[in-house]
Amino acid sequence: MELLPTIAGPGVGERADAAADAACHLYDAVAPWSGGGPGGWSRTAVEDAAETIETTAHALAYVHPRAEVILAPVHAALADLRRQLALAPADQLTAGGVPATPRTVGNPRRTRWERVLTAPAPRQPPSGTAS
Repeated sequence: MELLPTIAGPGVGERADAAADAACHLYDAVAPWSGGGPGGWSRTAVEDAAETIETTAHALAYVHPRAEVILAPVHAALADLRRQLALAPADQLTAGGVPATPRTVGNPRRTRWERVLTAPAPRQPPSGTAS
């Protein structure tokens, strides 16, 4: 039994392919930093990457009737990551799948209220490693 069609809707396949390529390029950009350093990340870059994963998970929620429930741990993990890094929480969505708060920035792909530069939180050693 095949659940998915062979051909995606207009623009879906191309956008999914572009998102996958972008994720691979992002990984390639941060992988050289993996020796315990900051990974080359900035606050804004982490917010953008988290928003990308959250938005992709919201899009995948339409692939199957239970997909939203299946993907709930992704949202919980990203919410925890945002807390650990002292980032703003993700925008809440309404039942219609649109942000509950109106957009206040010019870029239509973002729903954040604003970007505020703050001092970084003190670095914490990775869990499970000896200091």
